[in-house]
Formats: sequence, structure tokens, C-alpha cells
Amino acid sequence: MGGSYALIALGFTIIYNGTNIINLAQGEFVMFGSMMMVTLTKADGLNMGIFPAFLVAVAATGLLALVFERLAIHPLRNADPISVIIVTIAASILMRGAAMLFWGKDAFPLAHFSGDKPIDIYGATILPQSFWVIGITLVVVVALIFYYKFTLTGKAMLACAVNKTAARLMGINVESMLMLSFVMSGMLGATAGIIIAPITLARYDMGMMLGLKGFCACILGGLGSSGGAIVGGLMLGVLESLGSGLISSQYKDAIAFMILLMVLFLRPQGLLPLKEMMMGQSRS
Repeated sequence: MGGSYALIALGFTIIYNGTNIINLAQGEFVMFGSMMMVTLTKADGLNMGIFPAFLVAVAATGLLALVFERLAIHPLRNADPISVIIVTIAASILMRGAAMLFWGKDAFPLAHFSGDKPIDIYGATILPQSFWVIGITLVVVVALIFYYKFTLTGKAMLACAVNKTAARLMGINVESMLMLSFVMSGMLGATAGIIIAPITLARYDMGMMLGLKGFCACILGGLGSSGGAIVGGLMLGVLESLGSGLISSQYKDAIAFMILLMVLFLRPQGLLPLKEMMMGQSRS
């Protein structure tokens, strides 16, 4: 769970660094990715394999995020951040309602990537899907580090996050970078939804809670910090599991929000307060 929270928190971070807004529709990208995966692997006439369907679902969610940015965010580029956040909430409700009409209210199982027979490790049983979640999360994080550090587009996105005016004067198309940040955020959300759906099932409303917990992880690690998003997501997953085991599973969701309140009261800047980029740079 911590791995999926980390990916969702990274999605929040990428958009925040690029636009200075908090996209509260991020959870719906998680939902859309998982529901698309269910459709592609189970619908009559499609029955795609897991990995081709994975790529198509992630790409489709990236396209949805691009449409969302063009229709909802771009027209408000000069509006105050609060107005934009309200629009993201409205878009979240709209996308959730559309998903309910299209897919219904049922929960859909998604096949495990490599079987669902538990693996015994020194008396503890772990589902193989858990290793897929952790492995894919690590691959995505390493890929993002490489992207920001060694590619021109990644460096351009960093420049826009640090100073949009200076980046524009250097010839960088800032608007294109902002569009790309939404696409990447949507793809990260879809990836998180797809890899966790075999464990939690896919539902039209799954994105609401996962999105909120991803936001909690983002705040826990430090809003705007990519490293903090990863650390915060993993910590939140571990703390939730410990709370469920030591206290009660009924308080699993409440634990995340209790942690959020404690962080806001005691350390509002988060664990890693600097707005670090993936290559270790901080925002001025």
C-alpha cells in the first residue's frame, strides 16, 4: 500500500511543482487506470494480456489527464489557486459520477500479475502481487530520476518548476511542460491503481480514498518534495499496517488522517521540507 501511496503522492508533487496547485482529482486517475485495466482484460472481444493492457490503460489515463488540463485547468491559468483547486474537486466528482454510470457500482476483481498463491517467508505469507507493487514502484522512481537528470525535457520541466519566467526566456515552452506534467501525473496515478487493484479490487469510487491518502503522504513527506513523496507514501503504508495489526483494522483509514493532522500541527513543512526535485535541486 505504501508503494501505491508513493506513486499517487508523486503525481501530486509533479503537478504542484509545475503549476503551484493541488490537483484533488488525482485519485480519479487512479480509479480510471484500474477500471480501464479491468475493461481491457475482461471485456468480450478484447481480452488483452495483462502487460499490453497495462500499457494501454496507462496511456489512456495520460490522455484523460491531458484533456482534463486543456478543458479545466488551462482556461484558469490566471485564476487564483483556490479557484483552481475548487475546479479540481468539481472535476473529481464529475469523473466519479461518469465512471459510476459507465461501469456501475460493483467491485471488479483484477487478475494478479503472476498468480495469487501466497508465498511463505519465515512464517509470514505475502501475495506475489505485493512484490509487483514494490518492484514497479522502484522502477518508476528510478525512471523518473533518470528522466529528470539526463533528458532535456526533464531538465526543462525542472527549470519551469524553479522559475517559469526564466525558463520562458531561455526558450522553453512552459505551456507544453505544464501539459506534460499533467500527463505524467495521470500515468503515475493509473500505474498505482492498476498494481493495487488485484489486492483491493477495482471500483468506481476507489480513487477518492486512495487520492486522499496519497495527498496525506505528500504532506507527510513535504509538499513539493519528490523524495518526500516517496518516503511519506512508504511510511504511511507501514504505519497503516501497524495500526491495523496492533489496534484494529476498523481504524485503518482514520490512522492516515490522524497522521495528517499530527504533521500539520507539529511539523507542517513535512519530513523533507525543501521543494526538492528528483535530481536533488531545491526550488528558490
